[in-house]
Amino acid sequence: MLATAPIQFPGEPESNSERARVARGEPVAQRTFTPTQAVLARSAGAYHWTPEGRKLVDFSSGVLVANLGHNPVDWWDRVWRIMGLNATAASDRYIPAAPLTSYNAISPLEGQAVERLIDNLRRQPGGQRMEQVFWAASGSEAIQKALWAAMRRVPGREMVLATRRGFHGKKGLANAVTGSESDPDRDPRVRFLRFPCDECADVTLRGKPIDLSPFRQELELLTQEFGDRIGTLITEPYLGGGGSYHPQPEYLQMLQQYCREHDIVLVLDEIQSCFGRTGPMYAFSHYGIEPDVVCLGKGLGNGIPVSAAVGRSDIFASLKYGEGSDTFSGHPLACAAVIATLDIFESTDILERGRQLASVLEAGLLRMKETGVVVRVRGEGAVWGIECAAVGNRPAEQIANDCVRACYLGDDAGRSIHLLGPLAGRVIRISPPLVLDVAEAQEYLDVMYRLLIQVRDAA
Repeated sequence: MLATAPIQFPGEPESNSERARVARGEPVAQRTFTPTQAVLARSAGAYHWTPEGRKLVDFSSGVLVANLGHNPVDWWDRVWRIMGLNATAASDRYIPAAPLTSYNAISPLEGQAVERLIDNLRRQPGGQRMEQVFWAASGSEAIQKALWAAMRRVPGREMVLATRRGFHGKKGLANAVTGSESDPDRDPRVRFLRFPCDECADVTLRGKPIDLSPFRQELELLTQEFGDRIGTLITEPYLGGGGSYHPQPEYLQMLQQYCREHDIVLVLDEIQSCFGRTGPMYAFSHYGIEPDVVCLGKGLGNGIPVSAAVGRSDIFASLKYGEGSDTFSGHPLACAAVIATLDIFESTDILERGRQLASVLEAGLLRMKETGVVVRVRGEGAVWGIECAAVGNRPAEQIANDCVRACYLGDDAGRSIHLLGPLAGRVIRISPPLVLDVAEAQEYLDVMYRLLIQVRDAA
């Protein structure tokens, strides 16, 4: 018997069948809840297609992964070429190509990817401390490896400061620095700092001065209490899972100054914000800081599972052989994807396209406030969050889910929008691929505006 009945929609027989099949064979914990549970059969550029052939514009990028769009031909051509895949060169049934295993061995692709990534990082403002790459296969694993190394750098300095309401992963230490001190079974080595959510609750507050004194006082109180036991501070450029809060740069610059004054390792979690998502190649450039370790993922491989902690070699030297190894880290296919992704970013105008898209997104989402459904808009570049309001007797959380469903079902012209389930209960993330045509972005923002009005009127 199913613990939860699968989501079903009229007119989607094939999708409903797939939803039911997965519900029978997988626990609900396998995926994050979304009120649509879309079944995506094909994807290209900024679009998905359901098994029934219905087209949806992707306003999620697969959780900020497909920055270059889905299945770009030039990118795939580069990946195959880098892997050395050539069916005509097959000997009998086997194709001589890069290996698909990497444990306890070195592929030349790994060294190439390391050099390319470090070179790209060091050419960006704020990337001068990038010396070595610590590969992983998921964001949680990259965070975990960064924290392992930072906490071991100086004996006795095992305590970590983390910004409250952040999301760094569900595994081990990555989970320990996620959320807040109110979470059960919190790791006693972790203490939390206030993130300036009130000060950046809406994009209209961008550029307004922020009073940093309460945040500095909090840091000094923690220093007085724990002293030199504090060795690491981890934060995100913006709170993604916590509700899409994008702080004033002065806040992150203040955290960096504190770390420098107390010889604390500054770890910046850019798993979801790297590769053009906030505007420049990396968010640390946007915020004017120079992290000791930056964690990269999602857009790093444009859909191939890969992540990395990149930073100072003296920090990573705290771990010995095997203490950070795993089966798939530095996998040749992942390294090929990283190289191909860097090729596209370094040889095309993709960042400029993202900046053009950003202005259209900002204007279109601010207009959503006119619907009465959206109360606040937060974001930058190609990553935004719209905070929903309560309407009538329906709470904001229900309105947010209603909006996601309405966008999935689309308008009378068959224009539909793929969105993720709401963040922090009531915030809908808008994060399309950087390649989305600005005219098409405007068209779908207009569609979304009208659909939100329908949600309001039905409440």
